[in-house]
Parts: sequence; structure tokens; C-alpha cells
Amino acid sequence: MSINLDSWRRLPAAQQPEWPDRDELKKVVAELEGLPPLVFAGECDSLKAHLAAVARGEAFVLQGGDCAETFAGATADDVRNKLKTLLQMAIVLTYAAKVPVVKIGRMAGQFAKPRSKGTEVRGGVELPAYRGDMVNGLDFTPESRTPDPWRLLRAYHSSAVTLNLVRAFTKGGYADLRQVHAWNQDFVAESPAGKRYEQLARGIDQALAFMHACGADPEEFHTVEFYSSHEALILDYDQALTRIDSRTGLPYDVSAHMVWIGERTRQLDSAHVAFFASIRNPIGVKLGPTTTVEEALTLIEKLNPDNEPGRLTFITRMGASKIREHLPELVEKVTASGAQVAWICDPMHGNTFEAPSGHKTRRLDDVLDEVVGFFEVHRALGTHPGGIHIEFTGDDVTECVGGGHEIAEGDLALRYETACDPRLNRSQSLDLAFRVAELYRSV
Repeated sequence: MSINLDSWRRLPAAQQPEWPDRDELKKVVAELEGLPPLVFAGECDSLKAHLAAVARGEAFVLQGGDCAETFAGATADDVRNKLKTLLQMAIVLTYAAKVPVVKIGRMAGQFAKPRSKGTEVRGGVELPAYRGDMVNGLDFTPESRTPDPWRLLRAYHSSAVTLNLVRAFTKGGYADLRQVHAWNQDFVAESPAGKRYEQLARGIDQALAFMHACGADPEEFHTVEFYSSHEALILDYDQALTRIDSRTGLPYDVSAHMVWIGERTRQLDSAHVAFFASIRNPIGVKLGPTTTVEEALTLIEKLNPDNEPGRLTFITRMGASKIREHLPELVEKVTASGAQVAWICDPMHGNTFEAPSGHKTRRLDDVLDEVVGFFEVHRALGTHPGGIHIEFTGDDVTECVGGGHEIAEGDLALRYETACDPRLNRSQSLDLAFRVAELYRSV
């Protein structure tokens, strides 16, 4: 089988940095090509099998993490807090949905972000836009904002540190089911919405007590399977970390278990689509409200011509005001085509607005409303609402408004710490998980 991993280079590649020195980029790419894989092809295949179950309606995806990771955030505390929040959400959803929850982090590689404008102007000074720590720095100076290819190498090492921490936490007892449930009990006790969640939490407690009384103590109670993902935006980086699997002779992007194409780079004749067509990872594509049925079907044809279950996930990002109008036809026609696709809802990116203070923010009520619309559409069509994809942090930031511990627009400046888009904090994330659980229990 002939594999041409360079075919994307002949096509237009959107959102790529303007590297000032291409020779330096070549040196970095050559070094990346010689480094060990961050993940293994067999792990990617394991995730693909789980996503196949999602496509069949037998599992649910919880995918989340930072909007844009930073090198400074690759610490034990930061990684642990994000992982803790995601595990807390997962146990609630597992109990409510009565199906396995596939846990995927926007972690260990989410260091690059597409931007609507290539430059930023402040005080009459124009500099390149911040494109994530993989490309340039957040500080508004010419030195910081100049794209530096050596940051690609630092992204690799930061990803390795993060994955090492995640594996230690998920396999070393930190992810024990009873411990995670105890965290949720604490949350329910402290939450203004605690009484609303108390019944669900009590049900989990009783289920655990019953299994303990029966002597049930499987390995799955003490460890979890956790997968990494990122938007594969900077193609030089992801190709440099593509390896030929010794088992199958097929190429895998070993920078993450799952990679996705963003809304701004999913053009049918784009370099990103061509690159993704060449790798064998499970992959995702973000679909906004302008996506046509023809585009969705052509993406399926290009990215999953063999109709392999678990290979392709559509991550819809419509906005709360548009999802009920634009999603039904897409789901209906794609389903009618026979395509094996998992559907996940990203309720974050379509609901961003600017507060009077100038901060980009999102309302938790809008985020939830988009998830409700996603469920309504799938239930009406008899298809499976396969998961949610959110931007969150385990810290008590003030970046999105609303939630049980109410954050008002005037509070945004208190702890607005994101490097790019606003994230749900731990309390808001758990609010969302309990409310999604209620959606499952009501259908």
C-alpha cells in the first residue's frame, strides 16, 4: 500500500504560522521526527473501538479541557485539577446514562489556536495575533509575538510531561471510583443547587454500597482509561509526529490518541482534510451552523471511505440559538446515508460574546441550552446524542457567567486567566454534568 504523507503540502493550508526562518523550522521538524511517540497506535485503536460503541449508541463521550494549554500549565497541580473535574463529571454521567463514558482530554497537545485575524492592534501598535504557546507568546511585544518554530519542540516536551502525570494519576489510585464520588458528595453539600443533585448523588452512593456489600471490587473501580486529543492545527508538528505502525504498516499521528479538524480548516480541498485522510487515528471534524449536507457527506467520503465505525466523529458547534434549526437536516441525511458517525455537541464555541468590560465570555445557561437542543434533535430523529465537548478548567476562575455559584458579568475581572477563550470553572462544569445527567434521566 502506497502512503503519501506529503500530499497535503500541495494544497492550501489555513491558519499556519508565518515562520520567519524556514530553515529553523526544518531543523525542529527533523528533531521531532526522531523523538519517541507520545501515544501508541494500539491505544488509538482502543479509543476507536470505544468511539464505535458511541456511534452505535452504546457509550457517551466526555471530552474537555483547556481552550489553549500553556507551557506554564504543565504542572502536577494544574493537570490534577483538570483531571479531577473531568472524572467527577464522568461518574455522574455514567450513573445517569447507564452507559460507559469515554473520557477524552483536550490535554497534552492543545497548544495552538486558530484566529479570526492574523494580527492584533493595541494602542496603535500592530503585532501578530497570539496563536498559542506552540507558536508564539501571549505578551504583547514584538519578541513574544514573533512565531518561533522551537516552540514546537517545547510543545512536545510539555505534552510528554502532561501525559506522564495523567497516566500516574489514572493508574495510581487517584481515580478510584469511591474517592471521586466522595468529591461529588462534597460538591453537592456545598452547591447552591445541592438539593437538586442530592437524589442523584444518593443513588450513586447506594449503588456503590450495594456492590461493596456483594464483594464486587473490579479493577475498573480503581483505574480509568483516559485519552488525549487536540486540534491538529499546525500540520508541520503533527506530520513530524506521524509514525508507521509496526503491526499494520499504517500511519498514525502519535502526538495524541484523537485529533480533530476545526471549523476554520475543514475546507474540502484543504491541506488539513488531506492530512487527516492519510492517518489512521480516530478523528473529529467541527461543524458550525453554515455546514451543508453536501459538505458533511463529502467529508465522510474523504475521511472515512471504508465507513469504519469509530473512525469519524462530528463535533457540532452551532450556538444555542441555531442548533435546533441547523442540526436536524445534517443528522437526518448523514444517518440516511448509512455513515457510521458519532455525534458530539460542543456547546462552547457558538455561544461566545463580549461583556461590557471587554472580556470574552459565555453564559452557562446558553451552554446548557445548546446541549438541550442537541438532545432534542437526536431524540426526535431516534439517533444517539453521543457526547459533549467542553472547555473547562479545574480552577475557580471567573470566565463564564452563571452557575450555581453565580458569576455575574461584573465578576469577570476577578480571575480571568484564560490564554484565549473563556472556560467553565470546576463548579460550573459539575453543574453542567448534573444537568446533562438529568436530561438522560428524563428521556
